[in-house]
Amino acid sequence: MKKGNISIFIPHLGCPQQCSFCNQKTITGNQKQPTCDDVICAVETALRKKGYEYEIAFFGGSFTAIDREYMLSLLKAAYTYVADGRVKGIRISTRPDCIDNEILDILKEYGVTSIELGAQSMDDEVLKANLRGHTAQDVENASRLIKSYGFELGLQMMTGLYLDTDEKAVETAKRIIALQPSTVRIYPTVVLKGTMLARLYEDEVFKPQTVDDAANLCTRLVPMFEDAGIKVIRLGLHASDDIKKNAVAGAYHESFGEIVKSRYMLNRILKYKPGDYEIMVNPRSVSQLKGQQKRNIYFLMEEGYNIKVTVTDKVAQNDLKIIRR
Repeated sequence: MKKGNISIFIPHLGCPQQCSFCNQKTITGNQKQPTCDDVICAVETALRKKGYEYEIAFFGGSFTAIDREYMLSLLKAAYTYVADGRVKGIRISTRPDCIDNEILDILKEYGVTSIELGAQSMDDEVLKANLRGHTAQDVENASRLIKSYGFELGLQMMTGLYLDTDEKAVETAKRIIALQPSTVRIYPTVVLKGTMLARLYEDEVFKPQTVDDAANLCTRLVPMFEDAGIKVIRLGLHASDDIKKNAVAGAYHESFGEIVKSRYMLNRILKYKPGDYEIMVNPRSVSQLKGQQKRNIYFLMEEGYNIKVTVTDKVAQNDLKIIRR
């Protein structure tokens, strides 16, 4: 049975301040706060599609920082479906400085199974410069507490923030790996209208990452997490007309995850000297190997590689077997 999220977005609700990069109403595409009826409607609509094991996911704001009665009302609406077994559990996302024992007791009572923290960086200079309002130590403390309660832990990191560097991002990845979350999301920074980063960019104080910059960095980060047994469940922001309209700079591409996977495969091949090779690839990874509009293949030809592609189930998805001919 396939797994699926019933996503309910709470734009910017509960956040104690607006971070340098944040315009949640643009990111989520939502302009209003959800009601209990909205939760019920979203779940009932999703359940009509059979063959999925669903979780309800409250994303977009800082769920544990919102008005307590409002938070409880949303949880109660969602928990009805957990209690009768129609939904497996509830996921929430929040800030690391909005987690304590009292909150975790409540979340446990109402069927929450997974908590994602917006760590963004594990470098205190970067966190302060981007108005995050918490420290790397807050991320570590909250992560350990969440795991001690038996929740699945997810951590989110960003690349290309103001004062961030590739080296700091790699260190952030190492510190996240040390916390052993189950999942990670990597979001390259997108500069949105109406944010502090947009003003810094316009004043030429901040130089954002390009898509190529971010993709090259992520080809280093993703294997670090995968080698540690941590699943990367998202690369880049989801496709959105609002983001396209409001992005002024940064690493936004609708197929960013595919670009990273494609770049990673190309780099694997480039570790070998030019020559004749058979590249064995899983059927689900052929498009990633070839690249958009076969750019990888054409680039390899220009660099002196003569490639024969063999499609086979004997190679794992996202992997390659490279044989010199």
